[in-house]
Amino acid sequence: MRVPWRPLHALPLHVVNGIGVALGICLIQALVSALAGTPPALWAVSGAVCVSLADLPVVPRRSWRRVSLAAFSACVVTALVVALRLHPVALGGVVALVAFVSAMTLAWGLRAGPVSFVGILAIVFAMSSPPVSGAAAVFSHTAWTALGAVLYMAWAMFCAVMLQRRYRALALAGVLEGLSALLRARAALLVPPSPPARGSDPAADRLRAWIRDETALNDRVQAARDLLFERPDCNTETRTFAGLLVTAVDLRDTLLASELDLGLLGDDALAAAVRQRLAANLEAQAAALDAMQGALRYDDPVEATHDSDDRPLHAWVAGVSIPAGDRRKHLLPALADRAQHMIDDLRQMRALMRGELLPLRLTQEELSLFVSVEGWPLAALKPHTSGRSPVLRHAVRSAVALGAAYFIGEALPWASHPHWLVLSVAVVLRGNLEQTLGRRNARLGGTVLGCLLVLGLAQLHWSGVASVAFLLAVGAAHAFVNVRYLVTAIAATVMALLQAHLAEPSAGFAVAERLADTALGAVLAWAFCYVLPSWERSSLTRALDRLLNSLNVLAGEVLAWPEPGRSRAKLGLARREAYESLAGLAAVAQRSSVEPERVRVPLQAITDALTHGQEMLGHLAAMRQMLTRRVDALDREPAEDVLRRAAAAVRACLAPASTPREGEHAEAASAPAQGGSFALPTQSALVALLPWFERRSQMTVRAARGVAAAVQVLRAHAQRQSAAGRQRA
Repeated sequence: MRVPWRPLHALPLHVVNGIGVALGICLIQALVSALAGTPPALWAVSGAVCVSLADLPVVPRRSWRRVSLAAFSACVVTALVVALRLHPVALGGVVALVAFVSAMTLAWGLRAGPVSFVGILAIVFAMSSPPVSGAAAVFSHTAWTALGAVLYMAWAMFCAVMLQRRYRALALAGVLEGLSALLRARAALLVPPSPPARGSDPAADRLRAWIRDETALNDRVQAARDLLFERPDCNTETRTFAGLLVTAVDLRDTLLASELDLGLLGDDALAAAVRQRLAANLEAQAAALDAMQGALRYDDPVEATHDSDDRPLHAWVAGVSIPAGDRRKHLLPALADRAQHMIDDLRQMRALMRGELLPLRLTQEELSLFVSVEGWPLAALKPHTSGRSPVLRHAVRSAVALGAAYFIGEALPWASHPHWLVLSVAVVLRGNLEQTLGRRNARLGGTVLGCLLVLGLAQLHWSGVASVAFLLAVGAAHAFVNVRYLVTAIAATVMALLQAHLAEPSAGFAVAERLADTALGAVLAWAFCYVLPSWERSSLTRALDRLLNSLNVLAGEVLAWPEPGRSRAKLGLARREAYESLAGLAAVAQRSSVEPERVRVPLQAITDALTHGQEMLGHLAAMRQMLTRRVDALDREPAEDVLRRAAAAVRACLAPASTPREGEHAEAASAPAQGGSFALPTQSALVALLPWFERRSQMTVRAARGVAAAVQVLRAHAQRQSAAGRQRA
């Protein structure tokens, strides 16, 4: 049966979360306003908004930890700021201290991001209210703020419990949507609409698109894991959702393997026809994923219309006339076989969605290993006590920048709002130059648009328009902060102007001051980004070590004969780490591309490492499929010998002390693996699988050599930069 309010069910996960935040704050504002009037309601809403930063689509246990920590931080900072409002120098010190502590919380990783900004927002809200004097007034303001924080904690837990199933369904639908987009992107690459533009690099463009799509999909997959794999119960729906997610991740691996050897097709009419057919298959699979994610969103049944289509690509290949001696005679069945693997995965996913109880590939204990780390151990701070730590340097930089912004705001000749200047610096100043520039541009554009929106709202002569618009802005700012910051910047501007207006209606809308403070804050943040900078070259060595280690571990898991009963958890964890290490290295290259030229990392060498790393993942995925789907076609003894030789060669390549010398980079990147040719075997893989298996192992070793050679180039560059830095010192 179709559910009512279908348009609402089409909303993505972050929008549903934003609507929940806005409703909660609306209820708190209405309740406190009815009990105590407008000023206490504004103070309570301030506490609620601060706590709402930590209200994300997670399981209730994680939600409780985060919102309780956010509530504690908001109350402490509010009390300090309200008590020191009449002491500007001391208040400036508090601003700098809160900025330092907030930035240091990033030592606990991305999960600390929302909580790290609670203190800054508490400063802004506390300074936006008229100053008070006396212990009783300070206590009253803080108490109302604490009440709002506690009420929102209760609301957040209520939403976490009541919306948990919706969160899980939408998170899984988001994974399928991202996977569908990935399939369509690959289909577009198979059949390019026109020749590449002059000066463009198709290979580099393809790599950038791959990294972008994979990074976005990684984030969605991990968010879904955190929601689906932490539940202790094993009811039917939990098993279905978990099975869908595990199979979706395998499908991504299957897609990577299906892209191998396409360069051997050539450029004639037959090659074009094959690519067209493969692209059509990818489009069909993307449409099937769209149907499944739509069914998850709307609770619709999944039809079995596609399941009757049995091996369509093999049937098409069998009807293709290929001249004798053409090497593609054996290549096309192999390509069709890999494409069929995706069809099989999708068929299994549809069966799961129809309620068929298929065996879960991992136990509940194994699934829990894929859940993100939670908690706040003090030991996480220890690595960041050194002056070389990017987190510590950013914390010091933030403290100086926000403290300076506060005192500059106090000294400005116009009727500025120091807390607006502090907020602008806080949201723009990031830990690296690339993100700072992006935030700067979005903040400036969003402020202009937000001011125009407020001026338009001011023309409406309805007494409640400001309150309604404020609540809508709260929800929008929360929903899009990690999705599209421009929307958050617009909403934040509306929030700031309307809150100031609600606190003091006679003052009007301080649009001019808002524009001036935002522009000055963006300039200050940009300038302070060069204070104690943490250039990407400082993190390059760690990223390279992580890449080599992750690929080595993954190869060790794949290049082993599959024993009955062997757990898949280690392989899955190694695969996740390999994908994340490639995405991390790509992020280093992206961030470094906007840095001063003298400190940039060699982008071409990083591109080489990413290209060979992607190839290696594809070859390992293909070997894993042979060992799981067609292991009966392999003679164990010779196949195990191939695996042992390949594993030893990969270990030798990827061991940090065994990387090639810099001069060997080009040769290692292009030469075939020792002891074998990469020519296609003379027999089809359907007849004799071992030669194809050995060829794939050789190509895996070659890709590992390419990664090692590119890493050596990057390390040599880092050593030269370090030596040059010591000489300048």
